[in-house]
Amino acid sequence: MIRIGLTGGMGAGKSTAARALADLGAVVVDADAIAREVVEPGTPGLTALVERFGDRILAEDGTLNRPALGAIAFADDESRLALNGIVHPLVGARREELIAEADADAIVVEDIPLLVETGAAPFFPLVIVVHLDEDQRIRRLVFSRGVDEADARSRIRSQATDDQRRAVADVWLDNSGTADDLVEAVRTLWDSRLMPFARNVRDGVVARRPVAIAAADPTWGAQAERLIGRLRAACGDRAVRIDHIGSTSVPDFPAKDVLDIQITVRSFADADALREPLTGAAFPVLDRAVSDDPHPSSVPGEADSALWEKRMHGSADPGRPAFVHLRVDGWPGQRFALMFRDRLRADPAARAEYLAAKERAAHEVDGIDDPAEAVAAYAAAKGPYFEGAYPRVLEWAESTGWQPDRGVSAR
Repeated sequence: MIRIGLTGGMGAGKSTAARALADLGAVVVDADAIAREVVEPGTPGLTALVERFGDRILAEDGTLNRPALGAIAFADDESRLALNGIVHPLVGARREELIAEADADAIVVEDIPLLVETGAAPFFPLVIVVHLDEDQRIRRLVFSRGVDEADARSRIRSQATDDQRRAVADVWLDNSGTADDLVEAVRTLWDSRLMPFARNVRDGVVARRPVAIAAADPTWGAQAERLIGRLRAACGDRAVRIDHIGSTSVPDFPAKDVLDIQITVRSFADADALREPLTGAAFPVLDRAVSDDPHPSSVPGEADSALWEKRMHGSADPGRPAFVHLRVDGWPGQRFALMFRDRLRADPAARAEYLAAKERAAHEVDGIDDPAEAVAAYAAAKGPYFEGAYPRVLEWAESTGWQPDRGVSAR
């Protein structure tokens, strides 16, 4: 099973996207529908709301008067937090019940209006955001749903901002066109990304891309932050730190469009204990990659291949390939990954030298059709460069007083 998060601001068109996904075969779990269910007459949820906000939130027939509740609950932060504190736990429990009833290989789409606000994004392997400008959303709410304009503005501004949603969005669906345009975008997403992603998760396959040096993407850093959030959620306190490493972590630097993330652990016992949680978070294991290459001619005493041992996982998402390296804290490979990244960030000449080595290696593997073989051949072709660069990186670290203190804490 793969669980996808779907969100968007009030009036953005999220329900249209959810219906399109359901038509394509997804199991859609609608948080709004559940929220209505858990406050029906006779439920503990409705009783708790009346105790907190008074019987003025009830209609004459005893059902919840939602506009009346909204006018009270969204008037100030204290009331909004009280509402969320009552409803969210009930919605969460019912949501888990519905998901447990889905088929084991289903694509489950959780339609959650407040996904960003509740901090739930890192617990989904992919988040879809449906977007529409605020003014357009207000017009739709006022003229299509009959919502009072002041109430609409108050509710929208109590929710996450566009920037906050964009920060968690793996997929940004622009709904400024017609409803048919949005449905077509959902269908394309289903065929090109969601279905392949689900197959990869089911089969334990790491997504690959052909070896090619691409122009620098200014969003690589934000994409890595999303992966780091997911990895942090999966690892808990077994991760000492989690870092974006490799070429994509260097601003304005051409690279393969594949992110590299390093999880630093205290021991390989911790790394092995993370095998199942990472696989469950849609990062299947890569059993073939168990070691970095040692550099025996560079640094005496570091030729022991055991010092360069690691564990590896990779992203199953074909839309965001990534490799996840698990290395032990303080071991040569763990320190070198951070040193190398920081030297590239600091030294234009080092960047130029490495880019030339990457381009030569990419040229050497051109024509290898199998992606896994191409990646292995590309890494091997860069071996001579690293053999020479390793002592220079160590010298740079010593001369600058480098310390590995720039990582993202996993705790």
